This record gives sequence, C-alpha cells and structure tokens, in this order.
Amino acid sequence: MKNASKRFVEASKKVDRTKVYSSDDAIKLAKEVKSAKFDETVDLAFRLGVDPRHADQMIRGALALPAGTGKTVRVVVITSGSKVDEATAAGADFAGGDDIITKIAGGWLDFDRVIASPDMMSKLGKVARLLGPRGLMPNPKLGTVTTDISGAVKEQKAGKVEYRTEKTGIVHVPIGKTSFTLEQLKQNYNAVVSAIVKAKPTSAKGTYIKSLTLSTTMGPGIKIDTVEAFNIL
Repeated sequence: MKNASKRFVEASKKVDRTKVYSSDDAIKLAKEVKSAKFDETVDLAFRLGVDPRHADQMIRGALALPAGTGKTVRVVVITSGSKVDEATAAGADFAGGDDIITKIAGGWLDFDRVIASPDMMSKLGKVARLLGPRGLMPNPKLGTVTTDISGAVKEQKAGKVEYRTEKTGIVHVPIGKTSFTLEQLKQNYNAVVSAIVKAKPTSAKGTYIKSLTLSTTMGPGIKIDTVEAFNIL
C-alpha cells in the first residue's frame, strides 16, 4: 500500500494475509492490532454473491446490536400531537413536527437518525433530497417509520445499525469499538452474521458469502472463515 502509515505497516505484520481466521481469533487479533489513539470502530465487510441491480437481491435491513454500538446516536423524531412528548420521554434528542421539517429544509442536519410517524411522511417530501443521499430518510423496512415512537427511539439509542448492499455486492456493518470486550464483540458479530445469512435472497445463485473480513478503522483486514458463518444459526 502506497503511503501507508508506520502504524498500519506494523499492524499488518501481525496479520497473516494468507490465513483464514476463526471469528474468535479474528476479533482477538483486531483488538491487538489497533493502533489509533482514539477508540476505533470494528467493522465487518461481507462480499456477497448477489446482484444489487435486481430489487429481489438487494440486501437491506437494520438490527439492534446486543452489546450496542459504543456510539452516541443523536435521534430526531418528526411526529405530531402527544407523540412529541412520547419521543422526548423515550430519549429523543429532538422532537417536533412542521418546525423540525422547516429547520431541516434550512440546512440543519445535526443528527444521526430520523424517526417519523406515518402521518408525517407526506410532509417529508420537501426534505427528501437532503435526507435521502445521507441515508437519513425514514423507512418502514428499517423501523424508522412507525407508530411505536417510544420503542423506535429506544432501539436507535441502544445501538441499532442499518446495512445495505453496495453496487459491488459489499455490505459493511459496524459491530462495536475496540474498547469492547471480546464477549461483547462476539455477541454483536453473531447477531450481524445471523441477520445477513437469514437475508439470503431465494433468487441468489452460487456462493452467497464469498468473503468475510473484519477490520478496525485504522487497521488491516482480517479474513474470516465463511463456512463458520453458516453454523451460527
């Protein structure tokens, strides 16, 4: 790798690029090779045997990680009536109706997740161009368009992650931080892998999980045995 940092080079020496690791060994190694001064995110990358150009092969969803994400998530709720107070009581950072939409239309984007009640979705069209490209547009399939405002807020604050297949068939999902214990990372790893395996489209042919790689924000990729992934269910 050109212009690789000294830390990355040293970390890479600890990873055998020709070896396929068990998930336990890969998680342990990822914690050992962390080199940044900040708390790095631990990420799973799946290379799937799907064609995202076909709607029935697009892998997309969300799940709450058992051990959380280790990240503070700023949640805004767009709703009406008593649901505004319900959102605030559940821990939403911002809650409102037309006032919030107007604020977003003016360029305000100081949040990480948007939850909306169904009655407000028609009004969100005016800010769809701002929210959509950033992956912030509420979606029923992701649980961010719901009448259960309280439950949705608690899930997002507790550590719900979203995933979506990229054009090349890659799916990236964070499973925590390097400061997490081995057990916490393994719990989240199992939850994510199970979700991806269960999401296999019936129309997908051939090998479903072609490769599975674990890495930290500043660290090298660590290959994981894909066969093991199907034994988690």
